[in-house]
Amino acid sequence: MQKTISITAISSISPLGNDSKSVWENYLTNEHFFVEKSFDNQKALAAVLDSDSNQLISELKNKEIKYKSLDNSVLFAIQASREAAKKAGWQAGDAFGINIGSSRGATALFEKHFQEYLATGKAQTLASPTTTLGNIASWVAQDLQNNGPEISHSITCSTALHAVLNGVAWLQAGMIDKFLVGGSEAPLTPFTIAQMQAMKIYVKENQVFPCRAFDLNKTQNTMILGEGAAVCCLELGKKENALAFIEGIGYATEVLEHNISISAEADCFQKSMKMALQNTSLSDVDVIVMHAPGTIKGDLSEFKAIEKIFGKTLPLLTNNKWKIGHTFGASGMLNIEMAILMMQHNQFIGVPFVTSQQQTKPIKKVLINAVGFGGNAVSILLSI
Repeated sequence: MQKTISITAISSISPLGNDSKSVWENYLTNEHFFVEKSFDNQKALAAVLDSDSNQLISELKNKEIKYKSLDNSVLFAIQASREAAKKAGWQAGDAFGINIGSSRGATALFEKHFQEYLATGKAQTLASPTTTLGNIASWVAQDLQNNGPEISHSITCSTALHAVLNGVAWLQAGMIDKFLVGGSEAPLTPFTIAQMQAMKIYVKENQVFPCRAFDLNKTQNTMILGEGAAVCCLELGKKENALAFIEGIGYATEVLEHNISISAEADCFQKSMKMALQNTSLSDVDVIVMHAPGTIKGDLSEFKAIEKIFGKTLPLLTNNKWKIGHTFGASGMLNIEMAILMMQHNQFIGVPFVTSQQQTKPIKKVLINAVGFGGNAVSILLSI
């Protein structure tokens, strides 16, 4: 990193809650947040927002008429962004950029408008502007009234970490001093669930721990979808109010052997981790928050990539998808939130159904991984 980048605030809304205290308390339990939900005529497991968070979104949607027509992916992003900006002390009119992406964007609203079109042969006036991917960052900008660029993008499941990369690039280039970055996803719709089931990666059995993310001995895929948003505030320089510092960034894309899976030893992760750690001793990395989607090939290939980089002396390994599912484009920032909380509390949060790893030293450096369909991996090294 040419210049120090500080994370001065982070906020999320997810099945874990919408404030850092609740989120941490929920990480301390061995409970997951999956419920059986009806999707048209079928039932499937999913991780939904908690009741308090749902109330916040409902109030936001009903407070102003302009928000009534927005998809949950946009409302989640607005709620999380408001809190992050407040924590960082950013105000309307301040010069900061916004980059909030999503793998799928306004999923539920798009499906609703399409069904109406099939029934009536007509499209609603706001069908296009409220379902374009770019409306996430644009509406957050309208809500926060920032003075700076607004960017939305989709790089599948590594979207949030690519937003971090983009924010870092703008800051390092001196084009702006502050950037709000993250991801938002509201994918719990019948068609989206059906797509995951068609790829044969969605969970089939409701076990004690149905999503077996990081269980390297599982014999079937166990991915489950969750919803939520997470954003953080990046600032140029070493700030006194920093929660953590971005110490390294890495990215890579590999040639796919299959449309939905990466290579057996995740070449893209090997490259992204190596790049992020190029100025860091491997022994200094205390924890890796894995992408680990809960699929047989996805989990195992990432683990093999970690072994290739770190050898026999592995850092502590963990993930949160066994607890809250895969939130697609938001997942990377939720991983960053987990990493920051572990560093703040100096406590490792493991996966309850895998071989226990014991924390033997303070948690000061955490590596976060994300990868999506397309083999586009990102690794971010944080430190305190």
